[in-house]
Amino acid sequence: MNGTELQHKHVTIFIIDDDDVDVLGIERALKKLKIANPTIRARDGIEALDLLHRNAIPKPFIILLDINMPRMGGIDFLKTIRADDTLSDSVVFMLTTSSDDQDKTLAYKKNVAGYMVKKQVGESFLNIVSMLGHYWRVVELPAHE
Repeated sequence: MNGTELQHKHVTIFIIDDDDVDVLGIERALKKLKIANPTIRARDGIEALDLLHRNAIPKPFIILLDINMPRMGGIDFLKTIRADDTLSDSVVFMLTTSSDDQDKTLAYKKNVAGYMVKKQVGESFLNIVSMLGHYWRVVELPAHE
């Protein structure tokens, strides 16, 4: 296995979502698709920022971010990390139940890598998780320090 394959294999999936059922669905889909990347979860933006600032999320990582959460929602979290020099280059995918065009526009203005609407658990959700699995195998992510 070369260094690039090794790097992609160890991409951490940082799930920021307050809904236990949705997180369980993500974890089940990862397992079903045999995606064994480490996952870490935060229940809202404040907890996520704390983990990121304490370097508790191994790099490289991809963030799966919900919009509607208590304390700090996804859009406010995005605004905060994009204004932070140490976090501004984070790869973020919105994975949310909101199909509101205003939410989509705000997310893309904050440079999300993609905006995906969570449907009921099923084939479409597996397709989303499968796409994410291919993403970090193909895209070069910086390992950072």
